[in-house]
Amino acid sequence: MSGLPIRLRVTLAFAAAMAVVLAAMGVFVYLRVGGALEATVDQTLRSQAAEAAGNARHGEHALTDRDVAGGTTLAQLLSPSGRVRRSSPIGLAPLLRPADVARVEAGGRLFRSISLHAPQGDWRLLAERLAGGGVLVVARSLEPREESLSRLFRELLVAAPLALLLACLAGYGLASAALRPVEAMRRRAAAVTAASPVRLPVPRSRDEISRLAETLNEMLDRLHAAFEHERRFVADASHELRTPLALLRTELELALRKPRSAEELEAALRSAAEETERLTRLAADLLLIARGETASLPLRCEHVAASEILGEVAERFALRAQSSGASITVAPSDLAVDADPERLVQAVGNLLDNALAHGGSSIVLSAEANGDTVELHVADDGPGFPEEFLERAFDRFSRADDARSRGGAGLGLSIVALIGQAHGGGAAVANRDGGADAWIAVPAAPQPALI
Repeated sequence: MSGLPIRLRVTLAFAAAMAVVLAAMGVFVYLRVGGALEATVDQTLRSQAAEAAGNARHGEHALTDRDVAGGTTLAQLLSPSGRVRRSSPIGLAPLLRPADVARVEAGGRLFRSISLHAPQGDWRLLAERLAGGGVLVVARSLEPREESLSRLFRELLVAAPLALLLACLAGYGLASAALRPVEAMRRRAAAVTAASPVRLPVPRSRDEISRLAETLNEMLDRLHAAFEHERRFVADASHELRTPLALLRTELELALRKPRSAEELEAALRSAAEETERLTRLAADLLLIARGETASLPLRCEHVAASEILGEVAERFALRAQSSGASITVAPSDLAVDADPERLVQAVGNLLDNALAHGGSSIVLSAEANGDTVELHVADDGPGFPEEFLERAFDRFSRADDARSRGGAGLGLSIVALIGQAHGGGAAVANRDGGADAWIAVPAAPQPALI
């Protein structure tokens, strides 16, 4: 069943349901018609019983009309003991047993269906007590009722399968019409490629299929955006790797082109070492970003003082700050964080490296509490971030000046955001009065309970 097309499965289920409904309806109609015909017979018996009772009181020889006597109607007058006094037609065997006669004599009225051998057939009888004593029995043949029910049964046997067939055809047509938009979406989806994104057709009807088409189109848009993002990432990574590799190759070719002095060779090797170090850092950054996007970044979280993280970062960059004429100040703080110290030092170091490269002469490292998180800030008195850069500050290979120089690769802030998100926090940048501010937010260490 699972291997059948959906429209066929829907049609079969619809056919089974319709078969049950038609069968139940047929039984219901058959029983209701049978009951209605029986009620009609009973009504006729009441009229004929009244006529027969009048004939008996007036001493008429025939209890029933001569037009119907001996035909489809029987009449019989019984004594209280059950003996036949008069019959129409003459010679008719007793229609009631003595026990039934006694019950009717007690004041009851009796309707019953019986089978007779003479005259042969099924009959419906009515027995009631006469005012002058005795029991009057009137019976009417059920043959017309049985013929009507038999004809109705034959008609149902023919009409029900035809109705079921028409219902199945209609169900198949409705299922096909309902699934036609799905087939159109399937054909359009088969043409979707990464190079040529295509949107699926959305039906005009506002139903589940139209909502499915809209959801799939939104998914295709996200996939296309992700593909474009990855394509730009590959292009930018290729560019960033090509530049140091080209410089490294140039340095080595110049060193080998003609005899060099020891000082010249040493200078060439130092330059090559710098480019190699840059390649190493770039490869490490790319690997970190790739690991963070394919799986959660591995962390070794512990409770550590925020001032300890900030002090270690300031110590690492002290010589560089001194050589560039900048000062690094660590604001005192008693806050603690629940984070991976190594990753957190790396993130704050990236923020400080960015501030030294683009900031002013004074840089302040501080920690601030913000709800359940602690923000580690790196603020400087430089020119700040360009307004158009703030929205894309954490994009990979994003730079404030978009210059492809031998400076950073534009991955520092992306790594900061990745580390912040891995801790369940985040990162942000903003322009303050008199400079720029960048920070990473990580969970605060729980405070010890007071005893």
